[in-house]
Amino acid sequence: MDEVHFGEIDAAMLFIEEARRRTERAAASLRDEGAEEHLVDALERSERRLSEVARDLRQGTFFAVPASQLTL
Repeated sequence: MDEVHFGEIDAAMLFIEEARRRTERAAASLRDEGAEEHLVDALERSERRLSEVARDLRQGTFFAVPASQLTL
C-alpha cells in the first residue's frame, strides 16, 4: 500500500515542480519583454513559494519519521 501512497506523492511533486518551472519561465519572459516590475516580482515570489511547498512536501513525507516509530 505504501507504493500506491508514495506514487500519489510523486505525482503531486511533479505537478508542483511543473508549476514552479512554468512560473520561472513566465517571470523570465516578462522581464525580457519589459513588463512592469510588480508583475515580475509577483511571479518570482510565487516561484519561491512553490519551491517551499515542494520542500515541505518532501520533508513531511519522504524524510518524516512515522509516529509509530517515535515511541519505545
